[in-house]
Amino acid sequence: PQPKALTRKPLLLNKVEGSQEGGNMAAIVPKEDGVISVSEDRTVRVWLKRDSGQYWPSIYHAMPSPCSCMSFNPETRRLSIGLDNGTISEFILSEDYNKMTLVKSYQAHQSRVMMILFVLEMEWVLSTGQDKHFTWHCSESGQRLGGYRTSAGACGLQFDVETRHVFVGDHSGQVTILKLEQESCSLVTTFKGHTGGVTALCWDPIQRVLFSGSSDHSIIMWDIGGRKGTAIELQGHNDKVQSLSYAHHTRQLISCGADGGIVVWNMDVERQETPEWLDSDSCQKCDQPFFWNFKQMWDSKKIGLRQHHCRKCGKAVCGKCSSKRSSIPLMGFEFEVRVCDSCHESITDEERAPTATFHDSKHNIVHVHFDATRGWLLTSGTDKVIKLWDMTPVVS
Repeated sequence: PQPKALTRKPLLLNKVEGSQEGGNMAAIVPKEDGVISVSEDRTVRVWLKRDSGQYWPSIYHAMPSPCSCMSFNPETRRLSIGLDNGTISEFILSEDYNKMTLVKSYQAHQSRVMMILFVLEMEWVLSTGQDKHFTWHCSESGQRLGGYRTSAGACGLQFDVETRHVFVGDHSGQVTILKLEQESCSLVTTFKGHTGGVTALCWDPIQRVLFSGSSDHSIIMWDIGGRKGTAIELQGHNDKVQSLSYAHHTRQLISCGADGGIVVWNMDVERQETPEWLDSDSCQKCDQPFFWNFKQMWDSKKIGLRQHHCRKCGKAVCGKCSSKRSSIPLMGFEFEVRVCDSCHESITDEERAPTATFHDSKHNIVHVHFDATRGWLLTSGTDKVIKLWDMTPVVS
């Protein structure tokens, strides 16, 4: 069963259409009514809103290879573009956003660039690629400072300026944390919690919490600042999570996915960690044997039952002892999941109160960008359409 759609809906402000192939990434231009997009059709476009109310390209620039990702720094107007051939090209946009000038190029990877971050404080360009490498370059000299081989191609990349920790999420489902120095890096730890590849990462430097989205449809919140190793699951999508963004001022996480869902999670609540599933040869409620427990089946002359698990207590139970369903929002289950009968009775109506709101964007979202100053959300999808949403009714 799907969660109910939210009542405070985001307002669709505008659509930007024009790419010949799918747009891989886009960003809202701060303090301007504009959008920057990069596409598989090799084009970089800067769209500005005209008097007609429509967006038209003020810049249309063709690249030598399909554009896979981008990073835009508004302070310096520096646009870094990752290409399918492994190159990162860096441009400076003019003040009126009508011209882009090539500054330098980095041969960062042997194959497709998956993600780029420009860190102004360090003058570093961080990137991940399909070649299973994380690299960082000096944006002043253009020189490669170092690299690290990941266990798989990496789509998630975040950086904490204060501690110089970089977070890399890869297709194996692992999140690697590295400590960067000027020309070296050291492995801090790895997180393993997803059953599918990590598709997106989002970092909250204030609460010191890392969010990871995955192709297993789930999001995990890793409490790094608390150093307790807490990992809290958020279940609200029925297809792979493809992009995450965080509204720091309201402590709300925005997740989007291949199901077209835009989910706004309230992270300003005391959430609970999901329990580990317990192992047992018989139901931990009625003691009926499970179907592999031949000895107890023979001794009791009973047919073995299928094993299930209660999502609230983690106990191994049979179908008869877990016939009820309930949402458990504080554990991240916004839709109804299997719980044992005793846990079902203990869950109050207050505990069932939703902590997330849901909206259908009606397109497969591959990337999002949130402009907190205006409360605007940009979604780009496989349908070659960029949509701009007013999120102020929801994110407030």
